[in-house]
Amino acid sequence: MEKWYVAAKKADFNAWAEKFHIDPVLARILRNRGLTSEAEVGKFLNGRLEDCYSPWLLKDMEAAVEAILEAVEQGLRIRVIGDYDVDGICSAYILTKGLQILGAGADTAIPHRIHDGYGLNDHLIEEARADGIGMIVTCDNGIAAAPQIALANSYGIRVVVTDHHEVPFTLEEGEAALRHELLPPALAVIDPKQEQCRYPFSGICGGVVAYKLICALAERTGNGALQKALEEFLEFAALATVCDVMELADENRIIVKEGLRRLKNTSNLGIRALTEVNGIEPEKLSTYHLGFVIGPCINATGRLDTAKRALELLQSNSLGEAMTAARELKELNDSRKNLTSQGVAEAEELLEKERMQGDKVLVIYLPQVHESLAGIIAGRIRERYNRPTFILTKGEEGVKGSGRSVEGYHMYEGMTKVKQYFTKFGGHAMAAGLSMREEDVEAFRRDLNAGCELSEEDFIPKVHIDVPMPLDYADRKLADQLELLEPFGVGNPKPLFAQKNLIFLSGYKMGANKNCARYRVRTSGGREEQIMFFGDLDGFGRFLDDRYGEGSEEALYAGRGNFAVSVVYQMGKNTYKGRTQMQFVMQYYG
Repeated sequence: MEKWYVAAKKADFNAWAEKFHIDPVLARILRNRGLTSEAEVGKFLNGRLEDCYSPWLLKDMEAAVEAILEAVEQGLRIRVIGDYDVDGICSAYILTKGLQILGAGADTAIPHRIHDGYGLNDHLIEEARADGIGMIVTCDNGIAAAPQIALANSYGIRVVVTDHHEVPFTLEEGEAALRHELLPPALAVIDPKQEQCRYPFSGICGGVVAYKLICALAERTGNGALQKALEEFLEFAALATVCDVMELADENRIIVKEGLRRLKNTSNLGIRALTEVNGIEPEKLSTYHLGFVIGPCINATGRLDTAKRALELLQSNSLGEAMTAARELKELNDSRKNLTSQGVAEAEELLEKERMQGDKVLVIYLPQVHESLAGIIAGRIRERYNRPTFILTKGEEGVKGSGRSVEGYHMYEGMTKVKQYFTKFGGHAMAAGLSMREEDVEAFRRDLNAGCELSEEDFIPKVHIDVPMPLDYADRKLADQLELLEPFGVGNPKPLFAQKNLIFLSGYKMGANKNCARYRVRTSGGREEQIMFFGDLDGFGRFLDDRYGEGSEEALYAGRGNFAVSVVYQMGKNTYKGRTQMQFVMQYYG
C-alpha cells in the first residue's frame, strides 16, 4: 500500500488569497508547488512570455550566434543533427526552419535509432563531410560527443552544440571528490546543465534550448520573418517540454501554457492532421493529448521506422499530404502499443522467474524485444514496482537499453559510478540510455545495485496530499479556480484532496470491459455524491472484503453498502452533451 503524506508547508494563505483573489485552498496548493513569495505566485498565475528568461543568459549563446551568422554570411551548408524522439524532432524542426528563414542552406539529419543509436556518431560526421557540410548544429544531443566533434573539427567542419542533457564528468579521488566536466570541443556549447552556465532555470528541454537560440538570432538580426516564426516555434517548444517530461515549473509553465493556447489554432498542417486523425477537438487540446496521444504518434516513427517521417509530417506543405502521413503515424503507434504490452508481460514474467523483485535497481535483459520499446517498458515496470528500472535489449552491435528512475535516485549519476561497463551512455536524473557488451550485463546489474544507497523505505509509493478536505467543501466555485493551475503535468500535478470515512453506499461497474466504476457516497455533512474510480476494481473489492467481511464487495454493488473508507481524490468539472457537472475521482483508498 501507499504511504500518505499531508503537505504541511507554511505561508500566509489568507494574505495570498486576498491579494490574488483566490480561495485559501488554492493558496495552499500553490505553496505545495514550492512557491514561497508573492512574486512567484504572481508569475505562476499570471506569467507571460515577457517573464521568460533572456536567451543571452545561456552560456555560449553569444558565441553560437556569431558563429552561425558568420557561416550563413559565408554561404556554408549547415546541417542540423537532432534525435529520434519528440524533443529531438521538435528541436530539429525549429532550428532547420529558423536557419532557412535566415537564408542558410540548412538541412536535417536525424540518427536512426537502430543503425546509428543516440546522438552524434562517426558515420554522421563522415556523411556530413561527404555532403560538403561546413557547419553542424546539434540539438537535444552533442554534450557527450567529444570524440565525434573532434573528428568534425579535423575535417574543418564547424560545430555548435545545443543540448540539455547532463554534462559528462569525472570524479577526482581524494578526501573530497572533485567533479570535472568533460565538455566537447565545439565553437559553442549551449547546455543549461553546465556548471558555468548562469541561466536561472536549468530544467528546460532541447526544444526550448533550440527555441532560445532562434530567439537570440531573431533579436540580433531583426529579421521580421524569423520574429513571426517564433509564434510557431513556441508551439513546438511546448510540445517538446511536455513529451520530454520536463517539470511544468518556472518558465516551462509559461512556455507550455502559451504554446498550448497557440496549438489549439495551429497553422502547422502536420499537427492539425495528427489532431484530426486521433479525434481530438482542437479547442479541448491539453497536456494529456500532447503527452499521451500526439507525442506517442511522433515517437512511434523513431521507434519502429525512421523519425524522418515525423519530421516530414511537420514540414508538410499540403493538408492532404499531412493527413496521409498522420494516418501512417497513428497506425505505427497502434502497433507500438501492442508490442509494448507483450514486452511488459515478458519483463514481469522474467522478474518473477529470476526473483529480481528484491533488487534496488531492476536490470531486465529482454533480447528479443524491439530495442526502441525499452524506454516505454522500463517506465511501465518502474510504475508497477516503484524502483529504478533498466530494460536491456539485443541490438545490432551488443546490448542497448533505456532506464527510468524514481524520486530520490539520480539515474545518470548512478550510471557514472559503473561507467566502465558502457560503450556509450547519457541521460539525466530520471531517464537514461546506454550501450554495452552482452557479457557485462550481469556485472552491471550487480555493481549498480551494490552502489545504490536507496533503502526499502524509499520503495514505498508516496502519495502527497495537498489539502485534507471533505467533499462538502468541493463546490463549482473551487473547481473553476482550480483551472487557474492548469496546465497540469510533472512538477505541477493535478491537486489531491483527502477525506476520512466517506460512506460508500452503492456501486456500478461501467465501460465495455467493466473496468471502471461509479459509486454513490455519503459525505460527513450528510450529502450524497457520486465518485468515479478508474483503478483496480478487484483490488478495491478485496480491500472491502478484508476490512468488512466476506461478501462486502457484493453488497456494495447490490446497493446495500454502508462502508466507511478514507479516500484521496481529485475534483473538477465534466462536460457531457453540453451539460457540465462536478466530478470526483478516487485515486487511492485506505
